[in-house]
Amino acid sequence: MIQALGLTSKPRKELPPAVDDVSFEAPAGRITMLLGVPGAGKTTALRLMLELQPGRGITYFRGRPLHSIGHPSREVGVLLGDVPGHPARTVRGHVRMLCAAAGVPVRRGDEVLEAVGLVSLREERLGTLSRGMDRRLGLACALLGDPHTLVLDEPVRGLSAGENRWLHGMLRAYADQGGTVLSTTADPKEAARTADRVVTLDQGRLVADQPAVDFSRTRLRPRVAVRTPHAARLSALLTKEARTDRRSVEVAEDGGNRISVYGSTCAEVGETAFRHGIVVHQLADETGDMGPGAGASRTEGPTAPDQGTPSTAPLPTAVTPDAGQPDGPQESRPADRPPADRPPADRPPADHPPADHPPADHPPAGGRAGDEDRVMESDSSIGLPPPVSVRPVPRPLHPLRYEIRRATGVGTGFLVGAAVLVVSALTAVLLARIGHTPQPRLLAAWPRELPLPPAAIGAGLLGALAFGDEFRHPALATDRGGAPRRLGLLTVKLLVASAAALVLAVLTIGCDAELLHLVYGRELIEIPADWLPLGASWLGLVIGCAWVGVLAAGVFRSTVAGLATVVAVPLLVGPLVRKLAEGPPVRAAAEAPLRMREVTPLRGSFEGERYLEGVLRMITQPVGGALTLSLVVLLCAYLLTSLRNRAR
Repeated sequence: MIQALGLTSKPRKELPPAVDDVSFEAPAGRITMLLGVPGAGKTTALRLMLELQPGRGITYFRGRPLHSIGHPSREVGVLLGDVPGHPARTVRGHVRMLCAAAGVPVRRGDEVLEAVGLVSLREERLGTLSRGMDRRLGLACALLGDPHTLVLDEPVRGLSAGENRWLHGMLRAYADQGGTVLSTTADPKEAARTADRVVTLDQGRLVADQPAVDFSRTRLRPRVAVRTPHAARLSALLTKEARTDRRSVEVAEDGGNRISVYGSTCAEVGETAFRHGIVVHQLADETGDMGPGAGASRTEGPTAPDQGTPSTAPLPTAVTPDAGQPDGPQESRPADRPPADRPPADRPPADHPPADHPPADHPPAGGRAGDEDRVMESDSSIGLPPPVSVRPVPRPLHPLRYEIRRATGVGTGFLVGAAVLVVSALTAVLLARIGHTPQPRLLAAWPRELPLPPAAIGAGLLGALAFGDEFRHPALATDRGGAPRRLGLLTVKLLVASAAALVLAVLTIGCDAELLHLVYGRELIEIPADWLPLGASWLGLVIGCAWVGVLAAGVFRSTVAGLATVVAVPLLVGPLVRKLAEGPPVRAAAEAPLRMREVTPLRGSFEGERYLEGVLRMITQPVGGALTLSLVVLLCAYLLTSLRNRAR
């Protein structure tokens, strides 16, 4: 079950808080609806419960706040808005990527796709899904961890009637199995039709917390909708006849040529209009909404008995009978909803013991007024509920598997690699035709006019996509539009980017050499004597550009910014390093390979010396030094950003 206590958002500029001291319960085995017009505070309340924005209050999910649960996705399934996945990723690829993030086997993804009816669409791209299919996919993603609780924000908004019925059927089946369902809606009829309990919010405050039966009786009333060009005359006649016949009839003018008649029937209204020769353009039975204040007697707590009271909202003009007449407004009760007193079937999860009540050191759930003293005990110094700290973005439980599926799930990386190979091969052939290009630059397709070879730019773009796609199409933090700044995930992204850059560097040299051999013969592709240090420098350049792209995109939250940083390293940082290289300390570092060769006693048998010499030679070069300096600065900026986010 869910117990929300004292939820209060931070006040806005000269405006009251969007949510002000809201407390309620959502029992297990039931569907609880948060009802309110747009702007009433429903979404803000959910975000406070899920610790997605700062404020005050506390929410217990089966006795524990969300930040104390080791794997929140296995306790709470969340659906806030549309699925922001990459439009080119397939449904199956997206679900399998999230399986790696949630730490569940791949077969679980196939199971939830079958449960929501997306098996036949598993190879479809996310960008081609309709709104209804997108909501089905979002529900499948929420069910991946087999959570005990579902939290959904207006899941049926924009859906067709058929999709609406399907989704409500899924939520009802989930609740019947013992799960807790908390959803929001702006339609009171939908709340009465599908929910077991309705919590009404108005301007950020709790105005009613009642079973759906009481909600239907106190807020939804049957009425006759009439549209006629003689609305005022018909209203007066209905009022007069009701007074004469001693019947309780309420007539409300809805403006223009529309009136609503409470306490009567279509037959009675139609006969009155016919007897007096009044033309009627519309005559229909409807269910009228009496407004959020109808029956809004505040309960002392979510566990207190609910008492429906007469409406406190402004009522239409009423015609009441004389004293002693007991007739009143008719009651309406949806026929397709199960009884509200159905006992919930609680189901404890596999990894947590059952706990339907908060532990002894936590305050029990209660309403705003009844729990004021208990809430003040948690923060006696200021007399307010405890603050809500923003929960950090969860990290993937299998980061390497997640990153591999993320990178290979779309064709962007493969297209970048193919484009790099084609451009590099054509550039190498063009440079060979022009002549006067050293062989190392010829094989790398690196003309002196370009700051970097095509392979290094392509590797930087692949690295930038590693974090850029996370922020553009968030999968781990769909509710915040971000990516977790964790060292484990950063290490995995650097490792995968290094592997992609290594493959790209080797393929580039191989393709360039093969094409040069086919066009000009073997004389242009002879292996140089110092191929080992040259190869180490080449691999270091390409992998370094990939790392710069990863770190820059993680710091600046953009793929374009990551690629721009890669290009800026030789253009802006390179001249700075070249000026610094003129100093004595850097010249001494440049002579380090020669001195190391002189002092190494086993120079002939120490093969690692050649690799180390290549690395030192690359670092002491302007481009290598610029890459090294940029990597250090970007890594420090990434760590500072991570620490700042944790401090917040």
